[in-house]
Amino acid sequence: MKAKVLIVDDEEAVLQALAGALKDEGFEVIVARNGKEALRLFEVEGPDVVLLDIWMPDMDGLEVLGEIRRLDANCPVVMISGHASVATAVKALKLGANDFLEKPLSIEALLATIESALWGKEVRGGSKNLPFVPFKTAEGEAFVPQRTLARSAVLYGTGLHLGHKTGMILIPQPPNTGILFYDLAEDTVIPGLLDFVASTDFATSLGKNGVQIRTIEHLMATLHAYGITNLLIKVHGEVPVMDGSALEFCRLLDEVGVKEQDAGLEEIRVEKRYEVRNGERYITVEPSEHFEVEFVGNYPGPIGVQSFKFVLKGPEDFKEQVAPARTFAFLKDIEKLSKIGLAGGGHLHNVVLLDERGVINTELRFPDELVRHKVLDLIGDFYLLNRPVKARVKAYMTGHRENIAVLRAIKKDLGL
Repeated sequence: MKAKVLIVDDEEAVLQALAGALKDEGFEVIVARNGKEALRLFEVEGPDVVLLDIWMPDMDGLEVLGEIRRLDANCPVVMISGHASVATAVKALKLGANDFLEKPLSIEALLATIESALWGKEVRGGSKNLPFVPFKTAEGEAFVPQRTLARSAVLYGTGLHLGHKTGMILIPQPPNTGILFYDLAEDTVIPGLLDFVASTDFATSLGKNGVQIRTIEHLMATLHAYGITNLLIKVHGEVPVMDGSALEFCRLLDEVGVKEQDAGLEEIRVEKRYEVRNGERYITVEPSEHFEVEFVGNYPGPIGVQSFKFVLKGPEDFKEQVAPARTFAFLKDIEKLSKIGLAGGGHLHNVVLLDERGVINTELRFPDELVRHKVLDLIGDFYLLNRPVKARVKAYMTGHRENIAVLRAIKKDLGL
């Protein structure tokens, strides 16, 4: 017999469908049709995980969640709802929920969520919370530790290109899961890997079976800097742009904490030189003992030539030198982007806007903020290999297209 699951929902059809599906998978199932019954059964039965509807007549799910947390701080609770806002998800996770699922539920997503929640319970209970001991290769070289978040988190804002309100729920995952994006509307999981890059037009977008998740590069750069290797990211079509930089993502990860896991991951070491050219633009990748990036931009006056070099050693330098750099756009390009349905979420507070006079809508955070943002994008794109990379990258006026092209050459050459 698998784990014991308490399902709490006032809709009889949902209750019976979930109970039947989980019983078929070997779970022991207890059902409750209201909050008071749920709390009584929770104390008597001691379930391993709770599936809890938010909207119920006597006590809503958030009230029940609060009482469950008072009784047991570690039992995983997954909130379910057919019409909840992202703000509700934020409140639920702050109250101690482990995850949030929207109805109608697919059995695949439900089972994956339960398994992830049960894994998290083992970690919190101590059976997997082991001090990290570096793994060794046959030659004795140490791997880097795998990492995930210490707990679930939620962030919401606006998508830069689609302009829609969009939420993002981050769920810790077991070792060897990788970075996964889950589209809430389409019930589709897309790995954050190079093979799933669907577009590099103005942003890096992932795609699978006709479903796309856009503008992942700022978040991926933050995960790269913090060494997060296992994470489920639930979004509505596009990662929120926030203020156009990666600062909010850094703050979120600092708030929830990072957890080292009892598994290792081998770094990728570039052993030779790679080069991709696109007219005057070029990017080169060479061997190095670190991941270092040097970017040169040559922009119309009065911006002119800018260059910035950065060595990725961890989150602190990243937060200080790269994460604050915002997305930028030239006024002449805005109309073109609008005609193809992009830049709908670009506003004065989250895009550095330029014309022939220079910056026209804000004060720069760095004199060379433009090239620092290009370094941010590049750090994010390089994490599509889902492993730390030791390499020296030099780029001149390149973008996502060239980044992805050189990564594909490296991946093919190394047989990844």
